[in-house]
Amino acid sequence: MVVRPNVKELPGPKAKEVIERNFEYLAVTTQDPETLPIVIERGEGILVHDVDGNVFYDFGSGVGVLNVGHAHPRVVEAIKRQAEKFTHFALNDFFYENAVILANKLAELAPGDFPKKVVYQNSGAEANEAMMKLVKYGTGRKRFIAFYHAFHGRTQAVLSLTASKWVQQDRFFPTMPGVEHIPYPNPYRNPWHIDGYAEPDELVNRVIEFIEEYVFRHVPPEEVGAIVFEPIQGEGGYVVPPKNFFKELKKLADNYGILLADDEVQMGVGRTGKFWAIEHFDVAPDTIQFGKAIGGGIPLAGVIHRADIAFDKPGRHASTFGGNPVAIEAALEVVEIVKELLPHVQEVGDYLHKRLKEFEEKYEVIGDARGLGLAQAVEIVKSKDTKEKHPELRDKIVKEAVKRGLILLGCGDNSIRFIPPLTIQKEEIDVAMEIFEEALKAALK
Repeated sequence: MVVRPNVKELPGPKAKEVIERNFEYLAVTTQDPETLPIVIERGEGILVHDVDGNVFYDFGSGVGVLNVGHAHPRVVEAIKRQAEKFTHFALNDFFYENAVILANKLAELAPGDFPKKVVYQNSGAEANEAMMKLVKYGTGRKRFIAFYHAFHGRTQAVLSLTASKWVQQDRFFPTMPGVEHIPYPNPYRNPWHIDGYAEPDELVNRVIEFIEEYVFRHVPPEEVGAIVFEPIQGEGGYVVPPKNFFKELKKLADNYGILLADDEVQMGVGRTGKFWAIEHFDVAPDTIQFGKAIGGGIPLAGVIHRADIAFDKPGRHASTFGGNPVAIEAALEVVEIVKELLPHVQEVGDYLHKRLKEFEEKYEVIGDARGLGLAQAVEIVKSKDTKEKHPELRDKIVKEAVKRGLILLGCGDNSIRFIPPLTIQKEEIDVAMEIFEEALKAALK
């Protein structure tokens, strides 16, 4: 029997008290109590129970972290098992076996018939920082190419790659020099006003041409170490590029000896129906940055990379907590659970995509429904003809949804992402779609 969301009062009295204390003692991050006033008490699978007894469907998965759901019993058991042995023994100086086992598994899961190594970090931003150091050290090249609307983290150096929202850059200049940004091949919305669904090759050609004819007019290609990308842009709006884009990008990169650095922090670990999202595009990147979901809720991240660009001397790079043994043991279980879930993710992902496409046909304000697997989104516009962005309506829909027990997250300027745990069932998708439509209608009034 499917458990439905149940919201009586939001925020309830206990939640209000916690939120007040939160802002008294904690620094401002991205919390918005007007939109998502949820104070969690416990979670299980797709369900979140708050401190006042309200029950929600989590279609945000802890911002892409809980791919196997809240408190998966196998992950909880793995954490307990390791915590009873030892909780820390710095991998930058010492050794433990489960870190080696996980590195071997991740290297085997990564595409590419070449030797690979893994460097562990604590977060996606740290993983991208480590990638930049690997590229600089391993190639001797100091420049990078990234994409507009990309998100790769907020730490000072990697912020130079991020081009998602201006607020992330505001008052933090200068960031690391040597990064050029280019348009991402967004089929729905791009600088050339090409319908990338109808003319995918034309859109891809324009992006490749932009690099060759404009970027390389003033940036020496032999100084570019890597092109950094998300296989599906996450914070930028869950944008899926044309199928052949990365093959063409790799041709260009190979021609100039440039590496491809694949940021899978949000899209990896089964989210799209493949273990790595880049597998949908039949390309083997030189690095894969992972994070978020790999630890099942315990912080863990890192880079799978070509062995020939590895740090080769002690002290080049290290992290006290990177590869924490408890996180590693959780990740070993997450990897096995996700591998088992991949066929299910493809099936329910297709079903969710079909339901969102039905809304796109039905409602003038849904300009585009897109995604792969359980990485889906809708873009909210004022009209299909003009494609004018409508962020105010997007925000209203998110607020109305959470009032009814459905946790949704925005992405891009005007899109909503649907990223439930990979364990979700079709019946739960139907309930969520019912709530989403109610929220949409309420926001349109």
